[in-house]
Amino acid sequence: MNLDLKRIRTVPEEVLSFCYDADLTNTEMYGRYPFQTPVHIEGEVRNHLGILKLTASIHARYETECSRCLAPIDVPLDVACETILTEDAQDEESDDIYLLEGDSVDIDEVVLPSLLLEVSMVYLCRPDCKGLCPTCGKDRNEGPCGCRDKQIDSRLAVLQTLLDKQQ
Repeated sequence: MNLDLKRIRTVPEEVLSFCYDADLTNTEMYGRYPFQTPVHIEGEVRNHLGILKLTASIHARYETECSRCLAPIDVPLDVACETILTEDAQDEESDDIYLLEGDSVDIDEVVLPSLLLEVSMVYLCRPDCKGLCPTCGKDRNEGPCGCRDKQIDSRLAVLQTLLDKQQ
């Protein structure tokens, strides 16, 4: 969404509000498309003493799988974003400053990186998730699978025979 900043730049303490839903269904992350519902973005740009400050909140649903048992999970994400909009390139390395080109700003370019940086690589369906059995693949949250708990590395099997002889 593009915002025209001409009017707000000339009037001190002027506020320009925005509220919209962004479509991120084609955004790929980690080999899948996790944003299947619209991402809600709302906020404002405020001219405070000649400095344009963008404040936004982002609400999204991130569809992924549990990192241990692969069960589908739906993670709510609520992200706050604050950025200074400027044409002055003194401190363009700062994460809190967005360099403007002209009299408009694309809100998606400013706030969506904050959402994408908030996404974790690991999510669990619950804190005590037991995961999948590495031998048979059964979900251990549903009950035991019957496989031996101790798996011996085949390279160390010879040493196991020595331990068996001592008993």
